[in-house]
Amino acid sequence: MTTTDTRSIDPGLFRSTVGQYASGITVITGHDDSGPIGFTCQSFYSVSVDPPLVSFSVMKTSTTYPRIRNMGKFAVNVLSREQEAVSNQFARKGTDKWANVQWTPSKEGNPVLDGTLAWLDCSTWAEYDAGDHLIVLGRVLELGASENPLPDPLLYFEGEYRALLRPSAHN
Repeated sequence: MTTTDTRSIDPGLFRSTVGQYASGITVITGHDDSGPIGFTCQSFYSVSVDPPLVSFSVMKTSTTYPRIRNMGKFAVNVLSREQEAVSNQFARKGTDKWANVQWTPSKEGNPVLDGTLAWLDCSTWAEYDAGDHLIVLGRVLELGASENPLPDPLLYFEGEYRALLRPSAHN
């Protein structure tokens, strides 16, 4: 096992080390007077069942998140394996993230993307400073999951999208 002194962590080594943790991919969405807004987010997780809380992290340099913050509410869209292009589209700056993306508004008006595995509609609960990121907690107000047979989730590992390796039916 290789160890490194924590007082001099190389950013590239840090990214490659935490890249060993596989995660799902989400798109955080909202809606304001200018229309729908959203961004791809890999740092999402559940926090509490009582009350129902979830969290995501976002770069402080995000130009999208301040608009979501101002609304005080957001939706988390958990992407399916078939939505790799959607993930890439919402990760780009300076493009029309909503081009050819179908969605339905939640009761709170937040975009729920068609084809997602699951979605959670939230009100902002708290926000915390965390280095070059913000940690956002949301209280879940409404949620849902795909009614179709569930496709695989969109996963990210070692800087690439990945697929689940399913056990063989012959085991």
